[in-house]
Amino acid sequence: MDSACGPPPEMAGRREELTPMMGQYHDLCARYDDAIVLFQVGDFYETFCGAAERTARLLELTLTSREDSTGEYPMTGIPVDNAASYIDDLLEAGYRVAVADQVEEPGESPGVVERAVTRVITPGTLTEDELLASDDNNFVAALARTDDTRGLALLDVSTGDFLATSSTSSDAIADEMSRFDPAEAIVGPAADGALAPEDCLVTPFDESVFGRERAGDLFAAYFGDPDSMLADAAELRACGALLAYAEYARGGVEEDADSDGMIETGTQTTRLEYLTHLTRYDPREYLLLDAVALRSLELFAPRAVYGREEATLFGVLDETSSALGGRKLRDWLRRPLLEPARIDARLDAVEALTDDVRTREELTDLLRDVYDLERLIGRISRERANARDLRSLRDTLAVVPKLRDRLEGVRSECDRLETLHANLDPLADVRKLIEDGVVADPPIEITEGGVIAEGYDDDLDELRETARDGKRWIDDLEEHERERTGIDSLSVGYNSVHGYYIEVTNPNLESVPENYQRRQTLKNSERFVTPELKNREDEIVGAEERADEREYELFCEIRREIADEVERVQGLAEAVATLDALVSLSTVAAQYDYCRPELLERGNEQILEIEGGRHPVVERTQESFVPNGARFTDDRRLGIITGPNMSGKSTYMRQVAQIALLAQVGSFVPARSVRLTPLERIFTRVGASDDIAGGRSTFMVEMDELATILAEADERSLVLLDEVGRGTSTADGLAIAQAITEHLHDEVGATTLFATHHHPLTALADDLEAAFTLHFETTQEDGEVVFHHDIAPGAADGSYGVSVATAAGVPEPVVERSRKLVAEAGAESATERVGAGDGETAATDDAMAAGNDATTATTDASSATDGATTATADGGDVPTDVAAELRALDLAHLTPVEALTELDRLKRLLEE
Repeated sequence: MDSACGPPPEMAGRREELTPMMGQYHDLCARYDDAIVLFQVGDFYETFCGAAERTARLLELTLTSREDSTGEYPMTGIPVDNAASYIDDLLEAGYRVAVADQVEEPGESPGVVERAVTRVITPGTLTEDELLASDDNNFVAALARTDDTRGLALLDVSTGDFLATSSTSSDAIADEMSRFDPAEAIVGPAADGALAPEDCLVTPFDESVFGRERAGDLFAAYFGDPDSMLADAAELRACGALLAYAEYARGGVEEDADSDGMIETGTQTTRLEYLTHLTRYDPREYLLLDAVALRSLELFAPRAVYGREEATLFGVLDETSSALGGRKLRDWLRRPLLEPARIDARLDAVEALTDDVRTREELTDLLRDVYDLERLIGRISRERANARDLRSLRDTLAVVPKLRDRLEGVRSECDRLETLHANLDPLADVRKLIEDGVVADPPIEITEGGVIAEGYDDDLDELRETARDGKRWIDDLEEHERERTGIDSLSVGYNSVHGYYIEVTNPNLESVPENYQRRQTLKNSERFVTPELKNREDEIVGAEERADEREYELFCEIRREIADEVERVQGLAEAVATLDALVSLSTVAAQYDYCRPELLERGNEQILEIEGGRHPVVERTQESFVPNGARFTDDRRLGIITGPNMSGKSTYMRQVAQIALLAQVGSFVPARSVRLTPLERIFTRVGASDDIAGGRSTFMVEMDELATILAEADERSLVLLDEVGRGTSTADGLAIAQAITEHLHDEVGATTLFATHHHPLTALADDLEAAFTLHFETTQEDGEVVFHHDIAPGAADGSYGVSVATAAGVPEPVVERSRKLVAEAGAESATERVGAGDGETAATDDAMAAGNDATTATTDASSATDGATTATADGGDVPTDVAAELRALDLAHLTPVEALTELDRLKRLLEE
């Protein structure tokens, strides 16, 4: 066990000897021995012993010590008012943090102040605004398994968003984990923690909470009958365990950790009242995007080449004015829609707001005054909201009637805006409660008075008036005593130690009346009280203390009353978030000349037609952008793209996918026009990457991703392939690329864009019925390559590799040597091959072109000749037994890796 967690070794076996306070610390460390316990002592959270030494090093704080009758203990303190940043550092270092607050005031009861863990903070259970991204959810996930079914539940503890799904496919669950990117995952028996994203903290949790009966009871306590809401037992187990974990993090569940470090919960519970609804969904209801596609299409993480964090698909769409809208927009991007009717309903609203400039701009201004309702009501329900939080809620509610008024002019234009208008509940009763009960500018502290408005409570008003009367009497006392004593320098003051006093300087002490009682002696003066002043002080202090207590009681009552309206507040939050996201999409559409896409019914021909399309991210990073179109139908579904590096092949492929994705989000798109049948999945194999930690080379990563594509893609998929086969020899790479192309065309039927430098692949357009070629226009002027970035039909006339190297600044001697080698290779190839074609290509492609027929024979049995021997790339003959083996290969059922293995074996057989 980490020395920073659990009972300090210095206290081992000495529990009965410890002082009451250190005994409290020992017990809390024992109970929460998976976490660092922050133990409140006044204005600081203290850690002791090994935890103190570790936090001092991690947080760069001074290590001090505490000494009592039982010994001396290392100690490190964190200011309570500034704890969030330190807690964040502890989380970054991989620790959980149990916050043990003082739950009673000093002196409230005899003995040591009572302390209790009020929350356990982990990466997935954050609720502190300072530690959360305002425009993104912070999910904790639970993974469960029953037989062949895997269940997944996701919860944002700060907002109450709760989702559940299941699948028989571990890959499908892994894709959902990538889609939602949870910060933490708890894992049940037989569940695979490896399904979690790389940066997700995996937490083993009490196996009993994953049990069918216990999970069912807890689920029913929150949402009712699980059989009517969930698809299977795996979902139930995941949901029940996640609820148990959320309650544990609230600090209300007694827990221990077993010898294996697995958290085990007890029976005491703290209900999370703001968890009011669960969304059960099927991943197949949305456009599927795996981790590779999310990364390749730059949805949320930018490519380093752009050099700007906002250079993502979310970044270019995000004109939201509130945290609510930002999170809603992210969710729409995570889960693009499939049904044209749902997409068109969203597009109708975007179009109405795009056309009405004044309404759109006024809504934008109003939405800037909206606070984060979801997290506000979460804090209110958890009883962690202060008076300023309540006023923020009131200020947001004051905006709602104005939002409704601005929507009046456009709500009749589409059903979506009409529904939003109806769902914008002003919560007038809640607003009035706050306005009547809480002052307009309250202090942060809620226990020290100044929170409740005048006139809200008669008892409080009476106590306040008593205190004010006493203070008015004291204000008059100074003038009265000056006149009575003749001491002009006499003053009346107050401090927290001695209370009210009358101060007289030393030269005037002879004039002090007999009823003055000395309270304090200073260097140049004396301080006195009178019996009457003392009585007034008791009266004032007593009234103020009782007033503070009454204010706190009243504030808690108001907070609880608002918490009872949690579902109404959450419904309003959903409406405001949706409106903000729609306004954002319409703002981008108007500002950047986007068009409305036309959605075609699913189940008919798969069509994707783009006229004048632009890459939504790249066009924001450059001064100008060359638009390009695309056209795919069932009869024209596989495009082979050639052209030199830097000509725009990868950008074009991403552009096509991003435009399709945006259309299914319900956004206008960067193009002159777009028609498409909704896609069900997008696959990408774009860009080189390796997995050094996992021991996988770039080529192996590529083969794994291709295996997934070939196994899971279908005619409703869009597949992007960029330079497949470059991680191995040219012959093997071309063979694999051709076999994949043929398989995608013949067996899968997916809409495909394949960018390649293997120019012989372009010949497949003549053999494959639905294949066609595209290339990027490039010319040479004064010996330099010029990229026009226009896409055109047909194959490129060369790769211009040496010219691109020149443009990139490769030293001239290297370039000249390259030109010489290319010329020599070209001349040698021309003399060795029969019927070789012309055109400037890389030497390797010339060599492959020379043996293209033979290569085709080695990668597709159907193209092998019928003789006893077959021509090879080096001009020799293939022995009859090798040719027979080639003809017998069932390429349609070979994975790319298996195909490569067979090629290697046959090659070695030829060499023998």
